[in-house]
Formats: sequence, C-alpha cells, structure tokens
Amino acid sequence: MKLCKRALSDTAAWHQAEVRLPEFDIDNMRASAEEEPVWVHFGAGNIFRGFIAVLQQRLLEQGLAKSGIIAAETFDYDIIDRIYIPFDHLTLMVTLNPDGSMDREVVASISRGVKVSVGDPDFDYLKEVFRKPSLQMISFTITEKGYALADLQGKFLPVVEADLKQGPAGARHAMSVVTALLWERYQAGGAPLAVVSMDNCSHNGEKLRNSIVIVAREWQKRGHVTAEFAAWLEDETKVSFPWSMIDKITPRPAAEVEQALAAAGIEDMAPVITGKNTYIAPFVNAEAPQYLVVEDRFPNGRPPLEKAGVYMTDRETVNKTERMKVTTCLNPLHTTLAVYGCLLGYQSIAAEMKDEDLKKLVETIGYAEGMPVVTNPGILDPMEFIHEVIDRRLPNPFIPDMPQRIATDTSQKVPVRFGETIKAYLADDSLDIENLTAIPLAIAGWMRYLLGVDDRGSAMEVSSDPMLAELQGLLSGVKLGEPESGAGKLTPILSNSVLFGTDLVKAGLSGKIEEMFAQLIAGPGAVRETIHRYMSR
Repeated sequence: MKLCKRALSDTAAWHQAEVRLPEFDIDNMRASAEEEPVWVHFGAGNIFRGFIAVLQQRLLEQGLAKSGIIAAETFDYDIIDRIYIPFDHLTLMVTLNPDGSMDREVVASISRGVKVSVGDPDFDYLKEVFRKPSLQMISFTITEKGYALADLQGKFLPVVEADLKQGPAGARHAMSVVTALLWERYQAGGAPLAVVSMDNCSHNGEKLRNSIVIVAREWQKRGHVTAEFAAWLEDETKVSFPWSMIDKITPRPAAEVEQALAAAGIEDMAPVITGKNTYIAPFVNAEAPQYLVVEDRFPNGRPPLEKAGVYMTDRETVNKTERMKVTTCLNPLHTTLAVYGCLLGYQSIAAEMKDEDLKKLVETIGYAEGMPVVTNPGILDPMEFIHEVIDRRLPNPFIPDMPQRIATDTSQKVPVRFGETIKAYLADDSLDIENLTAIPLAIAGWMRYLLGVDDRGSAMEVSSDPMLAELQGLLSGVKLGEPESGAGKLTPILSNSVLFGTDLVKAGLSGKIEEMFAQLIAGPGAVRETIHRYMSR
C-alpha cells in the first residue's frame, strides 16, 4: 500500500492494516476549496498535519464543512515538494497511546499544499484565494520566531528591512508576505477575515497583529500601500486577530513507528531531512491529548470548530488558559527538561521523567513556583492539567520526544515560559521573588547549555536559535572548571528585558542565577551535583 489517493480505493487492505480512512469525498472537498476557499493555514509542519488538519477532517466527516484547508509553507519549501506533493497531500496520522498501542488514520482534509514565495506560481494562486470573499480565516503555526521583526536591540532584521524598502512585490519574511496577501484582499473589496495565530506564545494574536500592522504602516510611510489599507487592518470588525491556546506534543517521526507501518504493508514512510534541516515524514506521530482554545471573533463567519472539540470562548478565558499552560503547566517544564536533558546526555523526555532530580525540578517549577500566579480559566482545571502533564504525558515512553528538539529557539520562548511568572511575582506584594529557586536554576541551566559542553566535559551540539551566535558571543571566555571565568558575563544577558520579558538584574534574581551558573560550570559532573543539591533542600 502507498499513501496516495488512488490507493485509498483498496479499503480492505487499509482496514486490515488497522488504518481509518476518510469518510468524505476527497475530490468534492478539493473542488469546493478551489471554488470557494474558506481556510488557509500558514505552517505546513507536524502540528498542523497532526492536529489542525484532523479537526477539519472531523467537520468534513460530519457534513459540517465542504472544503479543505489550503496549507501554505512560509519557510521550508522542501516540505511541499517532498512530503505533500508525492503523497497527494495526504498524511498518515499515528496516535501513540500510553499502553504502546497505535491508532492510525489517513488525514485527507488538506486540499492543497503551496509554497509562499513572491514570484512563485503558488503565490499567484494564493493571491487569487485571498481575493475571494468566501475566505473566512487564515491561521498560523510558524513558531514564535516567525512573528519576530527585530533583533534583541530592537532593530529590524535585515530581511525585514529589505522587505520594508521593496514593498509587497518583494516580500520575503513571513509577516511581510502575509501583509502583501492582505493588501490583495483589501484591493479586491476588503471582505472581512479572521487572522488566527495558533502558535505557542503569550498573546499570540496580539503579536501577530502587531507585526502585520508594523509592516503595513512602514509600507504606508514609503508609499507602497495606502493609509486606508492600514486602517482596514486595524479595524477588528474587518480584520480580527483572535487569541488562542494550542497544546499537543508532535515529536519528530520515530523509527519504531516507521517500522510498524512497514510491517503493516504501508510503503515509502521513511522520514526525510530537508535542506533547512526539518526532520519530517509522510506520517505524523503524536500523543493523544490535545487542546485548542480560540477567541470567538470571526467577522466573516467560521467553521463550527466547537463540533470538532475546540473550545470557542472569549479573550479573557483564552488568556487565562494560555497563561496556565505556557507559563506554568507545560512549556516551562518542557524547556527545563530540554536544556538539562541535553547537558546530562538524555535522548528522550520520557527518560528524564525517571530521573528523580529532574522530576523534582519540574514539579517545583510547576506546583510550587508557578501555581501561586495561575488563574483558573474555568474551562480547564490547572491542577488537573498539570497532573496530566507530569504524571501521564511527559513520562509516556512511546512519545519519542527529544530534549534536543525542545531546546530549539529557546531564546524566543523564555520571555513567556519564565519571564511571565517572574513578572507576576514582582507585581504581587504577597509573593516574594526571593523564594524562587527552580526557575532561576532553569535559567542558569540554559546559560550553561549555551556553552556547548555537556556535563562530562565533552563538546555538545546546541540546537538552532536565532540568537545563538549573539548569546554565545556574550559568553565567550567562560570555561568549564573555571567558575571565576563567568564573573560578569551574564549581566548583559540577564538585564535584557526583551529576552526575558523583564530586567532580571533589577528584579533581584541575577545574583542567584550567577551563583547557580558558577556552580554549574565548576567542572565535569557539576550539573548533576548542582541540580541534586538544590532539589534535596
């Protein structure tokens, strides 16, 4: 069996392989998406294929939707050329259950995958899509760094500066390209639209809106677009930017899953590594738990997402739910396990959860230090959520998630994952920031991780990060076994309020972090000794 539309006609073979097939007419779905597109999604990777596309599949199967989602890739075009087109835009979704069993399903709700590059025929197609009044929403999973227009000093990135000078016709950065497409929609009559971030970052809708409006206003100053266009973007009765919270762990494709699919008779499931170092496969393997909470502001209507299990609610509830998850109940725990897991030589998050010191560290961050500033959002209970994360989700041995993957782009994550909790302590007179220990230890661990030397003293690969070169430059001269070499090195980093969301020197945490860092670089084995010392208190 091959993953292609023609092969799906052999239903008996797929059922024998225990694969669920789509229960709707794929050709009709795709024809509807061409004639009257409803949904475009930017970011064609695993979280989209394994979660968001499945939501639309459920609506199609219930007869609550007619068209599929147009998947638009803004960064890694190999994903379209090597994973979408060869497999007829189908995905094999594999859910990894805690008991080791797998649920398999062919996801066929993606009508078309396209590359978002100005000048490419796909971009001309997208311009036509954006001109159509039927389009109700565009959504995003392009990671936090996809919204960033400036560096740590607040200067526009070179690619953004070039985009601002050239205007819509020369756009390259994701935010510039989307703004160019919105310019097309405005010129075609300006039908309303919801622009929905589904990325893991605080106030994601606000970040997305700010970036798009900045590009539009800068283009206006340079005469590329009109003031009326910028005003249209800023009128949320015309263009809304709903906030959201998303949660589902979709790790890199696992060899064990590929082997299981091959044993079931499904061919050509091998992962590929793209030219931009994306590790991706025709299948997506992921955990079963998933949550999507979306602010219900869609000026041109929307699919009935609540019928697929999405929580549709107001902004305040989204904000509380997102803060619960991103600042306390999951993401800071993940980042902590990522940096310390790399330093201690772990290859899976689940294995780390068997380490008593690391388990105590994330429990302290979540239960002891994070919970005092979490507000119950009402739709999900924080204590139940974090118990599920710590007791069932992170320890799931069948989720092949690696600390090296989670450590990617950490500089883009720490303002929310740690900075928000620190700011909450500073704002609450009843809380003493001096009581924080595990969060400073996590930040010190990240500084130690940036040295690129593991706890044995061996060279260690550091995951990609847009600020990696700058941060490592600030730490130059720091040497393992020479604690004094770190003196004063952390101050420029810890005082950067862009990086942490607040100035940690002024907050009174830098001294503690610097002391922990000195202990972590004392020599081989110091990482283990330091974690154990603090977690034994």
